[in-house]
Amino acid sequence: MVTEALIGLDEFKMLNEQDQHILFASALLHDVEKRSTTVIEDDGRITSKGHAKKGELTARNILYTEVETPFFIREAIAKLVRHHGLPLWVFEKEDPVKAAISASLEVSTMHLSLLAQADILGRVCPDKDELLYKIELFSELCREHDCFGKAKQFRDNISKFFYLQRKESGVDFVPFNDTKFEVIMMAGIPGAGKDTYVKKHFPDLPVVSLDDIRRRLKIDPTDSKGNGTVIQEAKEAAKVYMRARKSFVWNATNITRSMREQLIDLFTSYGGRVKIIYVEVPYKVLLKQNENREYAVPLNVIQKMIQKLEVPSAVEAQEVLYEAGF
Repeated sequence: MVTEALIGLDEFKMLNEQDQHILFASALLHDVEKRSTTVIEDDGRITSKGHAKKGELTARNILYTEVETPFFIREAIAKLVRHHGLPLWVFEKEDPVKAAISASLEVSTMHLSLLAQADILGRVCPDKDELLYKIELFSELCREHDCFGKAKQFRDNISKFFYLQRKESGVDFVPFNDTKFEVIMMAGIPGAGKDTYVKKHFPDLPVVSLDDIRRRLKIDPTDSKGNGTVIQEAKEAAKVYMRARKSFVWNATNITRSMREQLIDLFTSYGGRVKIIYVEVPYKVLLKQNENREYAVPLNVIQKMIQKLEVPSAVEAQEVLYEAGF
């Protein structure tokens, strides 16, 4: 019903073929995790809390391991799944403007509006007009702040990060750049080629490598307590560089947003400017490269990591780069 509503929209018919495919796939997948999150509350209401966030992970997993999809197309679909409810709820956010601007850095807000319209038109409910009006207001909010169908433009990456991190910051405010050094944060599944990338592009920078520390201490990757020791030693090594205001590379998988946020908070508290570099290769290439590593990671561990992979987004750090092999 949602896909039929989508292809019936005049705005959809005006899109180029690639964007139509992206939106159609997003419509197919937008509620994929209602299967695992839907519950009947005590008052009889049916809810599916968290289905969009979990759905993003599932969509990414399917389009990486089962239906091989070019990186940027896959991420556009995954982010549409993640944010498909935002047009309906944006004005209930603490800061609706910031929520809309932040979303524009991850996804096309025009596509988001079209998907939300199809989601409403493709259901049986008594309040369609009210919900469609909310979506119209979302679109107008994005137009007003110059982020409808395009990413909000900032003076520079420092201004962008400052605005997103500070509650009271104005969108046009240009802060003084008081960063003192740069931290290159690598991210990616084991076997993607992070070590090779670091050696090629940052031969002169010191590297804090969790894998190197783990091997030196003879700690198994599955030892959760031991890994805590590894991370703590890595942070202490990083602090030595940060106190000296020396740039360095933090080389680890960093596959979840919460993991990255903790580190970015640490690095920025010392005056660091963070550049996340996400490295990825096609699934079959990943498995082959992992097999050929000196320290191969078990296949079941790789698959679990892919299932919880959250690709870094532009809102997380001052700069985010993607080195995707397809």
